[in-house]
Amino acid sequence: MAEAARRQGGGRPLPPPPRGVNQPPRPKPEPVDREKTCPLLLRVFTKSGGHHTNEDYAVRGKEPKDEVQIYTWKDATLRELTDLVKEVSVAARRRNARLSFAFVYPDKQGRFSVREVGQTMSYPNRKQPDDSKTLSDLRFEIGDYLDVAIY
Repeated sequence: MAEAARRQGGGRPLPPPPRGVNQPPRPKPEPVDREKTCPLLLRVFTKSGGHHTNEDYAVRGKEPKDEVQIYTWKDATLRELTDLVKEVSVAARRRNARLSFAFVYPDKQGRFSVREVGQTMSYPNRKQPDDSKTLSDLRFEIGDYLDVAIY
C-alpha cells in the first residue's frame, strides 16, 4: 500500500537532481543582427596578476580605476573581447599573455560577487576551448561588469 501511494505521488517527494544532471540543454540564443540591434555598454576592469576582489567593487561609484568601456553585443565571444582588451592594455599584448575573464554582478544580498567564466591566450597557437564562448552563453546580464585578469 505504501509503495503504491509513493508511485501515485503520495509520501515524501524525491529530491531534485544535482545541477546540470538530467536537465535539458538551454536553447541556443538567436544570433544578434548587429546592424539593427543597439549595442550594450560593457564596463571592463583590467588588472595584471589576478582578478580584483569583491571588496574592490563594494562601494558603487568607487570601482577600480583601470576601466575600459566597450560597446558590444551579447553574442560577442571571449576571443573578440580579448582583441578589444589588447587594443588598450600593453600587458595583454605580450606574446604569452593569458587573459582570465570574470563577471562581476550583485548577489542576492546586493553585494558584488566575482565569478570566473573563461580564459583565452593573447596570441593562441591553436583554438582555445573558451575562445568561442559568448557573453550570453556564459549567462551575462546587462549591467554586469567584466573583470579581466592578465597573467
